[in-house]
Amino acid sequence: MLTKPLEQTYFVIDFDSTFTKVEALDVLGEISLAGRPDRDDVLDQIKAITDRGMAGEISLSESLRLRLKLLNAHRDHLPALVETLTGKVSDSFQRNRVFLTDHADQIYVVSSGFKEFIVPIVTPLGIKEDHVFANTFEFDEAGNIIGCDCTNPLSMDKGKVQLIRDLNLDGDVYVIGDGYTDYEIKEAGLANRFYAFTENVMRPTVIEKADHIAPSLDEFLYHNKLSRSQSYPKSRIKVLLLENVHPVAVNLFEQEGFKVEIRKGALDEDELIEAIRDVSILGIRSKTQVTRRVLENANKLMTIGAFCIGTNQIDLKTCMERGIAVFNAPYSNTRSVVELAIGEIIMLIRNIVPKSNQMHQGDWDKSAKNSFEVRGKKLGLIGYGNIGTQLSVVAEALGMEVYFYDVVDKLSLGNARKCKSLDELLAIADIISMHVDGRPDNKNLIGKREFDRMKNGVLFLNLARGHVVDVPALVEALKSGKVGGAGVDVFPHEPKTNQEEFVSELRGFSNVILTPHIGGSTEEAQENIGNFVPGKLLEYINNGSTYGSVNFPELQLPLLKDSHRLLHIHANVPGIMGRINQIFAKHDINIRGQYLKTTESIGYVITDIAKNYSEEVVEELKRIEHTIKFRLLY
Repeated sequence: MLTKPLEQTYFVIDFDSTFTKVEALDVLGEISLAGRPDRDDVLDQIKAITDRGMAGEISLSESLRLRLKLLNAHRDHLPALVETLTGKVSDSFQRNRVFLTDHADQIYVVSSGFKEFIVPIVTPLGIKEDHVFANTFEFDEAGNIIGCDCTNPLSMDKGKVQLIRDLNLDGDVYVIGDGYTDYEIKEAGLANRFYAFTENVMRPTVIEKADHIAPSLDEFLYHNKLSRSQSYPKSRIKVLLLENVHPVAVNLFEQEGFKVEIRKGALDEDELIEAIRDVSILGIRSKTQVTRRVLENANKLMTIGAFCIGTNQIDLKTCMERGIAVFNAPYSNTRSVVELAIGEIIMLIRNIVPKSNQMHQGDWDKSAKNSFEVRGKKLGLIGYGNIGTQLSVVAEALGMEVYFYDVVDKLSLGNARKCKSLDELLAIADIISMHVDGRPDNKNLIGKREFDRMKNGVLFLNLARGHVVDVPALVEALKSGKVGGAGVDVFPHEPKTNQEEFVSELRGFSNVILTPHIGGSTEEAQENIGNFVPGKLLEYINNGSTYGSVNFPELQLPLLKDSHRLLHIHANVPGIMGRINQIFAKHDINIRGQYLKTTESIGYVITDIAKNYSEEVVEELKRIEHTIKFRLLY
């Protein structure tokens, strides 16, 4: 933390792997050694020497001498090097150009690299040329790089220490770097704090010496309460992903700079309570139960992503009360579920599973007994949402007659016919497929009474939710022959991990296809979900947009431009909007855009304002009665 006024504070910043994402001499080697058969071997040697030097295992002077000898570089290679490095400036430095420009008088770039390529990179971002301290190349008459100016202290061991001592900076000094030579400035008593910069590389021997780890420049600025491009450093946002969420989702969060923790299986309530502390984003699939008790222990949770269709495993009401937006993937795995349903219908109606099992036992039973075509059969769909409608279209293309029942009035697709009641559908259908959601009202929607009303020998599929079917009643219907075959993908109680035994009364039936909740488990579906859900979560975190949320007022917001965005979540009571705007009026703040959406329970107000306002404004907005959550974006 800064201990003196900002104008008496100096920032010493390393170049290689800090200001840029790479070590410049490594890149120069890639250019200068192009075409040589031993290029990769030499580059590995150069990188190994770089790492040893940065970790303090060999002296700086030795590191420089060895690398320059291997480089075989020429003056003519430098323009290509500068062009490459220009595209390799660290993301957080690119984001914070305003800080670099506004505090140019206090910022020094001190590097064991070389001015010939450092100055052209840093000066366009606001760094003063006379504040760049680095080595200079020595060339022979042909322009070959043969060494460096050995009188420059930065070519020697403890060179950064000597340089900072010579500068005699009168004030606090904060060093940001990734190497041991950066730490040596603090070790010599010439800096107040050393920040190990880990956005591009992590060196354990350097990290253990640091006063603070800075995963980005945003984190350094946040830690010292300095102006920055982000209201909250993304490195401080922790993401917890459970149940084998697709790797593409992990990559999307890591690319944002978030801390990502991955767990393969689901967690029970106590385990989740322990794991969710300090988590800002939670990603789950269908097995993890996010209860009120879990949410009461989620001190930083901002949003939850259900990497599946259903959200009944999440206490949406408590999430809303606590200002936690929930998103799901209502369409991404639809096709996969439909294809599994069609496959199981054909397998069941052709009696394939028993015949396959017989074949494995050596029995050859070539007959058409109990084998039928799907063409002309009546398919009854209970639930006509995203999956039901697409299954309707595919089934009709196979020549089936489609009937459906839904509590919500739905427009039929193709020649599908709507039934007026569930009982009407049960009496008509040769094949029945469940596609309802997991709301509590749907528990045991199909039980003994409903099975009794079905045709004898009906085929029955449940690829919806385990609790929507009374399993003991289904077992009895199978034993009696009322149900001629079944396909079940979901169960009231499912193992949390692949190591647990699956226990069910449905085991052992030769005419029942059991699948381990894999309706949406195809590579295509999981990749689609892995892209879709993080997209929604990132829109909310980065922009405040809630379009597609299952429990929040839906707002699709424009991108934030040259403003600060204030997000205010509150109980939906009269007068909140007036109080918000009274605060803006009181402080003479120019509103550039304002958006409001409410549900019965909560209101969501987003206000874009000019940047010149005091911290007092933020505090007053947070103190408004009935405020649930407040966030600031810029």
